[in-house]
Amino acid sequence: MEISDVLISALEYIKKFRNQVFVIKLGGEVMLNEKVLNAVVQDIILLNCVNIKVVVLHGGGQEISDAMKKFGKTPEFVEGLRITDEETMDIVKMVLVGKINSKLVATINRHGGNAIGLSGESGKLFYAKKQKMKNNVDLGLVGDVTKVNADIVIDLIDKGCIPVISPVGYGEDGTSLNINADTAASKLATVLKANKLIFLAPVDGVLDRDGKLIERLTPVEVKELIKSGVARGGMIPKLEACLYAIEHGVKSAHIIKSKKHAIIEEVFTEKGIGTMMIREEEFRSEKLMSFCNEG
Repeated sequence: MEISDVLISALEYIKKFRNQVFVIKLGGEVMLNEKVLNAVVQDIILLNCVNIKVVVLHGGGQEISDAMKKFGKTPEFVEGLRITDEETMDIVKMVLVGKINSKLVATINRHGGNAIGLSGESGKLFYAKKQKMKNNVDLGLVGDVTKVNADIVIDLIDKGCIPVISPVGYGEDGTSLNINADTAASKLATVLKANKLIFLAPVDGVLDRDGKLIERLTPVEVKELIKSGVARGGMIPKLEACLYAIEHGVKSAHIIKSKKHAIIEEVFTEKGIGTMMIREEEFRSEKLMSFCNEG
């Protein structure tokens, strides 16, 4: 395909998504590769420049674990959730808010964007309550998001800014709580009535039993992947977050690999590069459109 054809094709998607909200969740691995980070940031700024309202939410699990070890603490997990005492919570905030969030904001602004850093405590963005015990283990200061107060985010995106959010929750008594970034991104996307929820992850997308990429999924198929055990480990919370978003009004959810310019390749091309989840009725509509075009 010639460059002119690529640009014209992209133009159709730009017109389609203008003034829509995209929530993009960056995995911690993005921050560990400067070339990928810079390319991801360029993609985010490009979306913003064509009037797509971008909200960024980031994780940072590996960097938190590394920081804990430096302070002489051993990371402990139960069903993928970090046991978080008060000292660990201080480390979580230091890494997520003080280091990763600041670096993301600075990188976006250095490339010409207008990013503003927030945490889930800013404007009481993520109200949360302490999670119950898992396997009779007290998780400590680990929270579930119970309410999203998105006013501050809406105000920023309406002004053309790019909010960059750390997944720290505001507890019922004002206590800081460590919350799952995938879940936070999903609930925020729902409240913002986002067109897309995009997860950047260390893998190509969702894989079938034979290790082959699944390009399109419906909620029914996602539930079967989880039930059958094909989806395992860290993929499950991402799929559950996608499922929640789709079932609560987000038009599509995507899981794509954290690599250079992955976002614009997924958004501005027909085939994309990862896995996209859409509602069953939209999947049938896609199939019908494809059949008509072939005819």
